[in-house]
Amino acid sequence: MSLSRDQILAALSRISLPDGGDLVSRDMVRALTVEGDRVSFVIEAPDPDLARRMEPVRAAAEAALRALGAGQVSSVLTAHGPAPRPAAPSLKIGGHPTPQAGPQRVSGVDRILAVASGKGGVGKSTVSSNLAVALARQGRRVGLLDADIYGPSQPRMMGVTQRPASPDGKTIIPLQAHGVTMMSIGLMLKENEAVVWRGPMLMGALQQLLGQVAWGRLDVLIVDLPPGTGDVQLTLCQKTHVTGALIVSTPQDVALLDARRAIDMFAKLKTPVLGLIENMSTYICPNCGHEAHLFGHGGVAAEAARIDAPFLGEIPLSLDVRLAGDAGTPIATGEGAVSDAYAAIARRLVAGGMA
Repeated sequence: MSLSRDQILAALSRISLPDGGDLVSRDMVRALTVEGDRVSFVIEAPDPDLARRMEPVRAAAEAALRALGAGQVSSVLTAHGPAPRPAAPSLKIGGHPTPQAGPQRVSGVDRILAVASGKGGVGKSTVSSNLAVALARQGRRVGLLDADIYGPSQPRMMGVTQRPASPDGKTIIPLQAHGVTMMSIGLMLKENEAVVWRGPMLMGALQQLLGQVAWGRLDVLIVDLPPGTGDVQLTLCQKTHVTGALIVSTPQDVALLDARRAIDMFAKLKTPVLGLIENMSTYICPNCGHEAHLFGHGGVAAEAARIDAPFLGEIPLSLDVRLAGDAGTPIATGEGAVSDAYAAIARRLVAGGMA
């Protein structure tokens, strides 16, 4: 018995689907061919999940056409588009710290250098990013952890915007920039989103950023600390084997007052101060070449001598430093007086076995 297309479609329109509607109204019938009493067609579901539930529908469609008088019926069930990927496990940052027995080593990391300052605004984060790049240019395997939870700035300074992956909801895959492996809580947040946490949440987040990040093999991990002497500093030094601290300060007395407090904190935490760095030390006018000491000069070197700690070097004040940081390309990646100053500090750290 020869059937018309209209008869076949009318019969298929009476076949209901698991999620409502029928084969014809949902436009799932494809490649319909009628040759005498032989009928073939394809049922195309919108997605593989629905297709897996439609085998009874396919069987019912063939039965309906045989009842209509078709001698031979052939059908294929397929799906439009690939199967949806399973959602990646969610990763939650922050929470109360997990108990541990004493300071722990970070897997694969030989040395940890904490870059600290007693107050904000002295360029500690700028020094951290550029020092990491300078050490990488010396051939060291370098990591950079932005531990300034409330004010993460390393994503901008290092030119990184991608969100880190977490294949299992626990391990965090860090990102790479300018030869440095880096991680920041700023990469886990929406732009301009504030972190409104109490101390235990900060401590838990720092533990995660140290212990759950797959740092790989590193010669040195630079930890950019927030200003002051609070929970993050305490957690880092009490929960982790820290090689030592680098203190960043500008030369003026008010900055040195707070730097001394940071030095005293590390002494109480039994973390050695490996050296002091004077940032914004001198300013060279680009027009006339005049050298000016806008914040004073030599104060950090004098403080290093007073506490018998190494003075690692001076970093000039330059507009190019700010422009490079805002552009996401640390000035230590290039050439010039400021890049040379960072390279000299990096060489001292390597030569002294500190990095």
